[in-house]
Amino acid sequence: MLGSSIKRHLNDPKFDLLTPSSEDLNLLDAIAVNDYLRINKPEAVIHAAARVGGIQANIDLPYEFLTENIRMDSNLLTASLEYKVPNLLYMASSCMYPRETFQPMQESQILTGALEPTNEGYALAKLIATKTVELASGQYGLNWRSLILSNLFGPGDHFNSDKSHLLAAIITKVEAAKRTNAPEITMWGTGHVRREFTYVDDVANFIAQKIFSLGDLPAALNIGLGKDYSVIEYYQMVAQYAGYLGKINADASKPEGMRQKLMNIEVAQTIGWNPTTNMADAIAKTYDWYIESIRGEN
Repeated sequence: MLGSSIKRHLNDPKFDLLTPSSEDLNLLDAIAVNDYLRINKPEAVIHAAARVGGIQANIDLPYEFLTENIRMDSNLLTASLEYKVPNLLYMASSCMYPRETFQPMQESQILTGALEPTNEGYALAKLIATKTVELASGQYGLNWRSLILSNLFGPGDHFNSDKSHLLAAIITKVEAAKRTNAPEITMWGTGHVRREFTYVDDVANFIAQKIFSLGDLPAALNIGLGKDYSVIEYYQMVAQYAGYLGKINADASKPEGMRQKLMNIEVAQTIGWNPTTNMADAIAKTYDWYIESIRGEN
């Protein structure tokens, strides 16, 4: 999702874009990654690839989320260092913040407490890579930086799979319920926990603007909407746009993770971060894309 959006925003003749898919370049293959960078010698690397998943996938497969992401990150960062890539931007995650910490979360709170158990494997991998990027940048004088992203959503998101995050899962449920005239939807958890989601095109636009001025950024930078909503509010916003009038039932037996994950974006705002897509419009664009691209309906 993010890689596709970045590609659209960097669609400029002055850039020679290299955009290998996972089929073109398996980041778990250290030799293939090394060869790719040796041959192409990029001026900049934007690392937006990861093994990702929803809350149940993270609970079920913590070992895979830890080890596969560490391997991908290590292979790419090692090769980028060997071939002295001057500019590198790594996509970190708000899940790196401690489970119990004050809100909104500031960059200085990283590594100050225990992680949320439901996504500990993924969070540990992201922490290792973020610190690797920081140490390599300082030691070798490179413009390597990390963006600590909130949850993202938008066109190209994962729908109808164990990779789906909250908003994509809600859109899938609401669209299916509306299409089948289902009288109700089951919502995981109480609906009271709060989450911050940012529209993917806003993030991609910021990356396109900053990729060759990474030296102006701190080692790790929060990038989010700066506002959060409860899970039930996200259900209500999607249902309202879709015109779905059925009941939303809470299943409190299902896991729901941290009570809140809102990031402080004040530092990012001082260097040009300004998400312009409001939540209602972003949900509408994403829902319409899902209908047109996934369900194949007009």
